[in-house]
Amino acid sequence: MNSVDKIIKKKVTLDEISKMYNIEEYSELCNLIKNMINANKIIPIKSSGGNGKNPTLCNRYFIIKKVEDNSKLIDEINFKFNINMDMSYYRTHIEKYKEHRKYLFQLNEFLKSNMKLLNTTVSMNERSFQIWGREKFIQKEIGKTILKNINMSLEFLNYYNTSEPLAYYSRTKEIPQNILVLENKDTYYTMRKFLLMNEDNIFGINVDTVIYGSGKKIIKAFEDYEISVEGYLCNENNVLYYFGDLDYEGIIIYESLYKKFRDKYDIRPFIKGYEKMIDKSKEYELPKTKEGQNKNIGTEFLDEFTEEYQSRIEYILNNDLYIPQEIINICDLMEE
Repeated sequence: MNSVDKIIKKKVTLDEISKMYNIEEYSELCNLIKNMINANKIIPIKSSGGNGKNPTLCNRYFIIKKVEDNSKLIDEINFKFNINMDMSYYRTHIEKYKEHRKYLFQLNEFLKSNMKLLNTTVSMNERSFQIWGREKFIQKEIGKTILKNINMSLEFLNYYNTSEPLAYYSRTKEIPQNILVLENKDTYYTMRKFLLMNEDNIFGINVDTVIYGSGKKIIKAFEDYEISVEGYLCNENNVLYYFGDLDYEGIIIYESLYKKFRDKYDIRPFIKGYEKMIDKSKEYELPKTKEGQNKNIGTEFLDEFTEEYQSRIEYILNNDLYIPQEIINICDLMEE
């Protein structure tokens, strides 16, 4: 049964009370109202008028809220938790503390009994399970909110985020080597098939490894690059070529990758591949770009091309056209 105690608002109507308690007989409603008034749960609002029945009941009532004694909870917040848990937020948000209390104590127990486990870096889901017995608690439940409320950082809990594993194929593990990162799946399979044919020269560039970037996902994937691939692919003398669609979004993917990781890796656009796309596009009526593309490109991509190809790329972009990477197929590779 519902109760007026659970109503958030300050006033309630007679009809609302009747429906809330599923009252059918008027005499039963009169007894209920009388008992609630005597129990100091409601106060009649005389200015609301009577309902015109005998005995008369007021049409509206003030709800008397109970003042809860939260002193025990305040003592918990002040004295029960690990020094690394900043409980300031919960001192002023008692209802949230009640909601999160179980999980806060689970974290507190972990810090009390298993602090040494934080010396070893593990994944987010692994750490989440260690603490709460639920692998998605940080990622998809309220774990991040709780950690934010207590000012506990990712660095303190010593976990890392994981991206989808990179798909790649290497024809050799020699270092240094040239690595070709491909935006689209079809082109990745084409280039991989070509390398499996004991070929290694793609448009005049010796290629040792191809990686499937999966569009924008490559940015996140490269944050975990060193734990996603074998050691030879992380060699500082390797060259990483990027090759994708020739449109604003494809260019932005390259420029984002370059800006974020240029201090760590030698990242370049796959010039010969793009030039081949542009030259071959003369045979086709190019498709229009989808609406709403982000056009905020920089100069990092275009500056790598000759003036002739810069001009041709700008013409394509300015006319809202694009060249999909799939314009290249294995026949083009075998012609070279």
